[in-house]
Amino acid sequence: MSSDATSDVGTQVEAARLAALAQIASATDAAMVTKIGSELAGKKSVLNTLRASLGKIQDAEARKVAGQLINESVQQVEAALQQRTAEFLVQERAAQVASESLDLTEYVTTNRRGHSHIVTQAMQRLEDVFIGLGFQVAEGPEVETDFYNFEALNMPRTHPARSEFDTMFIEPFSSEHEANTVLLRTHTSPVQIRVMQSWEPPIYAIMPGRVFRRDTPDATHMPVFHQIEGLVIDRDITFAHLAGIIESFTKAFFGNEFTSRLRPSFFPFTEPSAEFDIKRSNGDWIELGGCGMVHPNVLRAGGIDPDEYTGFAFGFGIDRMAKERHNVEDIREMYTNDLRFLRQFS
Repeated sequence: MSSDATSDVGTQVEAARLAALAQIASATDAAMVTKIGSELAGKKSVLNTLRASLGKIQDAEARKVAGQLINESVQQVEAALQQRTAEFLVQERAAQVASESLDLTEYVTTNRRGHSHIVTQAMQRLEDVFIGLGFQVAEGPEVETDFYNFEALNMPRTHPARSEFDTMFIEPFSSEHEANTVLLRTHTSPVQIRVMQSWEPPIYAIMPGRVFRRDTPDATHMPVFHQIEGLVIDRDITFAHLAGIIESFTKAFFGNEFTSRLRPSFFPFTEPSAEFDIKRSNGDWIELGGCGMVHPNVLRAGGIDPDEYTGFAFGFGIDRMAKERHNVEDIREMYTNDLRFLRQFS
């Protein structure tokens, strides 16, 4: 075949390539691209017909050049088919997502923000009240030793009062601790010892925090609950100062229409000891907690000289305070995470 014939084959290949690309570009969906691809790959397509006629070119070099032109054109056509198919697949996927999408936006009539839990609110309010009365806030570890939780509070291992605390012991965290000497604190009183050991008198401190006991949950008890304790250590502190603080706290927290009273009681870490009650607006009295003058043995355990300083301590449950303040019948309701309940106290 002459060079003119070879040039004519090249012209035909170029025309077939441009025609195939134009046909692909005119497709309106992926199915049409697939159909066009099948036609272009068929034996009767122009490019395949030209490929079949390569044998008629007698000049080897010319045949090679023509074959390369056809292969390059076929590759370009195949690439165009793949690209066009991918474009339509992206469009179809976007259309599918748009048609199947769901509007999950929550429409509310008013803007809602989270708020502190009812117990946290009570704790913060208690802290504010006592800070207003001149107290400082102190904290301590929830994992305690037997010394701070019991012995320093005038409750040695043989003391009968220890049986009242259903204690949860844990494995010792170092070799220096014996078995059944490391525990989850059963009250916040251990913080009193730590405060006395680290603060110089005069001491006016409150200790809010979480405590643990092996209790069965019921309407008034939980195995994990919150307490707040107060400690005053100074010269010439008397039981009258204790009664005055309890009364001032009652009116500041509950309102001026409330009042308090003290009843004789017993606690190993205070002497004399008392229970304190508040009088509800309906005239009923409700017990809130215990109090008393700090026992000399407890002062000594905290490094305080009982001949130079005296003091008083008091403590009560924050959960119960929140329960009574908001007239909650069952304390367990405060921990069910029921939004219908919690939103009442925003």
